[in-house]
Amino acid sequence: MAEPAIVAALNGWQPALPLAVAYSGGADSTALLWACLQRFPGQVHAIHINHGLQAAAAVFEAHCRAQCIAWAVPLQVAAVNAHAQPGQSPEDAARIARYRALTEAVLAAADAGQGAIQTMALAQHADDQVETVVLALSRGAGVAGLAGMRPQWQRAGLQWARPYLGLGSAQIRTDLAALGIAWVEDPSNTDTRYTRNRIRQQVMPALVQAFPQIAQTVARSSAHAAQAAQLLDDLAQIDLQATGAPPRIRALQALSEARMANVLRYWLRTAHGQTPSAAQLAQLLQQLQRCTTRGHQIHIKVGSGYIQRHRDVIDWYNPPVLV
Repeated sequence: MAEPAIVAALNGWQPALPLAVAYSGGADSTALLWACLQRFPGQVHAIHINHGLQAAAAVFEAHCRAQCIAWAVPLQVAAVNAHAQPGQSPEDAARIARYRALTEAVLAAADAGQGAIQTMALAQHADDQVETVVLALSRGAGVAGLAGMRPQWQRAGLQWARPYLGLGSAQIRTDLAALGIAWVEDPSNTDTRYTRNRIRQQVMPALVQAFPQIAQTVARSSAHAAQAAQLLDDLAQIDLQATGAPPRIRALQALSEARMANVLRYWLRTAHGQTPSAAQLAQLLQQLQRCTTRGHQIHIKVGSGYIQRHRDVIDWYNPPVLV
């Protein structure tokens, strides 16, 4: 009997062990959890995040608990507050809360003596990658956005991986059905108030009909964009060594406009976790180019804070909210 695609997709993946799977109870994370159990027996944990955003959340959690008992998988459940703040999309709020909770759950497992989890596995797949790139295109993203979701990275001392980015949603469900493995469907996935759901239901079918290999071709384009983004980051690291952090205005002015924009984006992202809009970055570049006297002030909104001049450098700060 041929190896199921959901297991074969892990061929060549050598994660640091033990690993944890972010397990929602949906088809994708169910497939990844089961496949990891086949490939890495005795080395797999499950972490379920209860977002508390809908009545079905309790059903999802109960299903995950029952399935992990049946499969003898250690399970941690973390409840989070994923409600959006003013000006924040529900999708972004849920994503931020989910990643924070996954990291905290890994640390809690180590503190509880359950072993230090080395890798966190996420179940996003090829169709998710296409949706991500389409969403990036709709926002006018640069090469970093067009690179889509990264297959692997490191954060907070933990390796993160998406081993299913080359596997389609239909194949995942076909394999689970053939194996007789149940999953739960999230009713919010059909709610077209969410941008990603509109892409999934209205845009993706048309793309697949016109270009049947769209998932594979987008994956190749994303890989090219990711390589270009890495080169830009490498260049930004070189330029940041020359400009300093926070950057010196005169050193920034010695760069071409493109390199100045690149190093500023990199510095804001890596040092402050901020991503300037195109308009904010254009305004900042304009002000820097005009900054030729000591009295020239710079005070520009960037992300959730401000860029401000301090003598010969610029720096980003987030003023406290007065209550």
